[in-house]
Amino acid sequence: MEEILHPLFRWIHIIAGITWIGLLYFFNFINGHVAATMDADSKRKVVPELMPRALYWFRYGAAWTWLSGIVLMYIVFWGGGLSFGESAGTNLFDEGTMVSQTTHIMLLFTFAAVFLYDYLYKTGLASNVRIITIVSFLLVAAVIYLFKFVSGFSYRGFNIHLGAMFGTMMAFNVWFRIWPAQQKIITAIKDGQAPNGSDVALAGLRSKHNTYMSIPLIWTMMNQHTVIFAGGNFGITESTNWLVLVAMVAIGWHLAFQLYKKSAKVKGF
Repeated sequence: MEEILHPLFRWIHIIAGITWIGLLYFFNFINGHVAATMDADSKRKVVPELMPRALYWFRYGAAWTWLSGIVLMYIVFWGGGLSFGESAGTNLFDEGTMVSQTTHIMLLFTFAAVFLYDYLYKTGLASNVRIITIVSFLLVAAVIYLFKFVSGFSYRGFNIHLGAMFGTMMAFNVWFRIWPAQQKIITAIKDGQAPNGSDVALAGLRSKHNTYMSIPLIWTMMNQHTVIFAGGNFGITESTNWLVLVAMVAIGWHLAFQLYKKSAKVKGF
């Protein structure tokens, strides 16, 4: 059965992911700048027709990407080994690594971290972009360290579980922060009213967060299939390979920053 489910859900995962992330980049690098050029009457005509359609594919792309990802995580990483207390050479661990209580705690944290993230960005700390970015980066680095050195995840294991953590945060943002806020924004524009500023700020901020997380997320999806950075190349050892992923988070966030700058300079005719 796994021989059928694996390719089927990987195919679903990729198609849904393309739909989701493609629309995410459309909203952040294109649509926002176009909407800024519209007058109130144009927005009243365009937004109620465009945004519900785009957001439909956006949120269901997110849902199917996340759900198919969970199925793949079970098939590739969790099935069997975690139930019996020993990895037996699964992709989650190096061969013979014992599954401990800490392993299960970190697996739980992979999907519970979204609530810490959501709380953190509701605190006063979030008003200082520089400080909250540094704090977020240090927390991500700490999670990668715990995956490897406390729970004993393999190189592939800690790569894909960081991706699962980011993906869970992103899907949560889509369904519980961006979509509810956008419903209010679209309704207000359709009724000829100014949207609530807090709704606009929330939808924009969480959409931007998703853009920043998407680049290291895509890296983890690709990199967990390779071992070139796992140790033995470029001076990287088995004990320092986790720093590659930490560096890629920083590089990914900087790349997103540069893409935002570039998108503001692209003009229409």
